[in-house]
Amino acid sequence: MSPLRFDRTGALNPNCGVDSEQINATTLQLAKIRDEMMSGALDLNAGNAFVRGPDELLASYAADRRGSVLGRLFKRASYMHTIVDRVVMLGSGGSCTGAKAILESCCQPFWNELSRADRGSKPRIYFGGNSFDNDSMQGLLHLLDAHKGKPASSEFERWALVVIDKNGDTPETSSALRQFLAALQSSTGLDREKLVELFVPVTGQNSRLHEMVTQIGSTDIYPIPEGVNDPFSVLSVAGLVPAAMLGVNVIELLQGAVAMTEHFATAPPQENVVLQYAATNHLLEKQRGLAVRVLRLWSKALEPFGFWYDQLVSESLGKELAGVAQISMVKTSDLFSRHQQHRHAHRHANRDTAVNNIIVEEVRFDALPVQKGENDVDFKFGVSQETLPQALKRVIAAANEELKLAGRPSTNLLVPRVDELHMGQLFQMMMLATVVEGRFMGVKRAVGG
Repeated sequence: MSPLRFDRTGALNPNCGVDSEQINATTLQLAKIRDEMMSGALDLNAGNAFVRGPDELLASYAADRRGSVLGRLFKRASYMHTIVDRVVMLGSGGSCTGAKAILESCCQPFWNELSRADRGSKPRIYFGGNSFDNDSMQGLLHLLDAHKGKPASSEFERWALVVIDKNGDTPETSSALRQFLAALQSSTGLDREKLVELFVPVTGQNSRLHEMVTQIGSTDIYPIPEGVNDPFSVLSVAGLVPAAMLGVNVIELLQGAVAMTEHFATAPPQENVVLQYAATNHLLEKQRGLAVRVLRLWSKALEPFGFWYDQLVSESLGKELAGVAQISMVKTSDLFSRHQQHRHAHRHANRDTAVNNIIVEEVRFDALPVQKGENDVDFKFGVSQETLPQALKRVIAAANEELKLAGRPSTNLLVPRVDELHMGQLFQMMMLATVVEGRFMGVKRAVGG
């Protein structure tokens, strides 16, 4: 596991950005908040429960491989791999975006299209319960053969239902649950034991959903811990249950988060990526009035992560007439639309946009060369002589240089590769940085809870 690295060079500009002395002074102030957070990491009312959550899950598993939450989860997931070919996950908000961010970054990009053999007998996954979209729900029910109204006869027809709702009162999720639970009952031939076997609830201990599934007969219920709310629940069972169902290495995901927490707690302020990220972005807003904060993701695998991060910042910092407008986008797919806007348009005179790039340094698969045919012409950046990763690196450098010339401050967050260890770091880093900034802003309401 390699550490994440933060490069603030593009934001160091006396005309439109900030200077090193300002950042260093603010970072020292944020370090005090860091120390307070770590000393009260178990205070549920302070919204800090997510900080030690990954470490506690791993410690509990090491002490009790069978009876711990992770031990139970791994056993349930392994069994599911043998009996179902599809999993439907119902949830809204962070319960949906966080889980999807884990899965799309840690699984093969076209996971659902792979054969069962290529998936290692792991199931496909489908998301729902986050809207009142009639046609989307009907389409998924049709895919599950719910319209046929007959029991599933093999693992290729059989499917499982995962429902994530901490309080059990989210309207979109509750509505979808009624539809899909009825379909699941039909697919089991109204067999109560099979229904309980294929129904995986993730909820709070005293929620309406907990009461309902207990009445059905479920005993293997996965508890969302107190003091951890959307979207800070991504590294709790809310994100880990669907991850385990697809065979994601949950242990490494949590180990990455633990490593980031340790870095946050012990690294000097000038070397602390969490504090540096929070300080730089906060100053760009307060000193330069940059009220729009853009997260540019230079990997398609991180697109759901961007949706999750948008919610994280909006829910945590968008309070009491404070906070920024957080927008995420994937490059290079929108390079010739949003990039042009950020360079030249959108209240150009006020220049109110700061850009944070997330750049993945190593690709997951072998680098694909761009083959040149006899009649080809060179592309704008000469990519016909390069591999795709080389072409992307060239485009990133050019895009950042254009931002610099246009007077738009930017930063680079360098992620060594997209896998469980580094995604664990990335999730935890962004949650920590958001809470630190919120506390520094003086948001009275607990940021993480």
